[in-house]
Amino acid sequence: MLVIGLFTYRMILRALGVTDYGVYSAVGGVVTMFTLVMNTVKSAITRYITVGLGEGDEGKLRRIFGTSLSIMALFGLLVLLLTETLGLWYVNTKMVLPPERLEAARVVLHTSAIILVLDLLSLPYTATINAHEHMGAYALISVLEGLLKLGVAFGVWYSSADKLVVYAVLLLVVALLSRGAYAVYSAVRFREARSGPCYEPALMKEMGAFAGWNFLGSGAYMLNTQGVNQLMNIFFGVGMNAARGVADKVEQVVRQFATNIALALNPQLTKSYVGGSRDYAFDLVCKGSKYYFWVLWVLAIPFLTDASSILRLWLGPVPPEAALFTKLTLLCFLIDFTPGTLNILEQAHGRIRKYYLITSGVAVLVFPLTWAAFRLGAPVWTGYAIFLCVYVLKAAAMLWVVHRDTGFPVGRYFRTAVLPMFSAVLPAALAVGVVVWLVPVCWWRFLVVAFVGLLASASGVWLWGLTPGEKAYVRSFRR
Repeated sequence: MLVIGLFTYRMILRALGVTDYGVYSAVGGVVTMFTLVMNTVKSAITRYITVGLGEGDEGKLRRIFGTSLSIMALFGLLVLLLTETLGLWYVNTKMVLPPERLEAARVVLHTSAIILVLDLLSLPYTATINAHEHMGAYALISVLEGLLKLGVAFGVWYSSADKLVVYAVLLLVVALLSRGAYAVYSAVRFREARSGPCYEPALMKEMGAFAGWNFLGSGAYMLNTQGVNQLMNIFFGVGMNAARGVADKVEQVVRQFATNIALALNPQLTKSYVGGSRDYAFDLVCKGSKYYFWVLWVLAIPFLTDASSILRLWLGPVPPEAALFTKLTLLCFLIDFTPGTLNILEQAHGRIRKYYLITSGVAVLVFPLTWAAFRLGAPVWTGYAIFLCVYVLKAAAMLWVVHRDTGFPVGRYFRTAVLPMFSAVLPAALAVGVVVWLVPVCWWRFLVVAFVGLLASASGVWLWGLTPGEKAYVRSFRR
């Protein structure tokens, strides 16, 4: 998926051009804001389905699934209402767009809204696949979806019609096919997925409240990413949206890679905590954080040193700010994703109201601080710097609240998760620094940086990052 995504994006950017892609990034972002909410609601549904599996009550599991469908239908209606009223008003009156592309922008808004509704309706099915840990099916459908999107790229490239409109419509077709595949597979393999929408007031209230507090948490992130994207459009124009769109695409590919790793850990973490194995759940939280960081760090190293060369080789000419935005975006993603296991532990605990009130209250500072900075004439990269600082504070708040609610050991987290992270950073930084100093800037230097960074990080992780038990587990594969 990572390779297909990178190649597909190269074709799309060249086919659409910087202006049209900037329009798609800005207008699609009005709807894309809700996808972050969707992903968080998915985690809530997955949590309930996973708990239902653990309890072994098939009747309750069917009711959970049917209630999930009802909740998603309500969310879908809300999304359509908001995008076709406030969203359309915003695109028509507030966004800075080339006048001749306004009609195409409206098409992008409509198709993006429908795609999001399809995503919402398919969430109970994908959550069921994840809870049952049928990762092979999830991987197969995901790869098929990636291949379809590659076909979309070729279709846009050779189309003689309005390429932006063609791109938006073809993405809608891909969404219909892929989301339908998830639904069919789930209905065939899992009996609870054959249930239709149902209305059970007590369960709907409980799940709705859980999803609502998740909505608050992801809404803050939505405001801090897509909201800041709109601020960039207002203060700096569509060109900056195109540059941010390049950086966001790199993040999307890396995020998908990281999220698929998390899919293997999250159900185990939830089941172990709900089942009473708290110490094992705490161990998974620590291991997950450091594993996430190590993988993301290795992927980020080449971009942090040679982003300009990679983007030029990958996409050809890109907006001048794209390289800087890419570096800053990956740093922000590292800070945001690494402590994500704490969030899963809190969701497994179930009482999340105070957790999201506190953490979202910290995170939401990004948007007003960025707006104030732009109003005072700060450069465009200031938004990323503010994000980094605020999300470090948010991680500290997450750790404090989770400790208070679950008894999670803070000292153990720093000793077994945070400190081992530096076992990859320090050796890689020294080794890559030597490469950058010795090798002049050229198109192939990033390959050397990637190899040396991987080797140095792996060596540091093996020597100082892994516990004796983890080393023994790795050695067992040689036998």
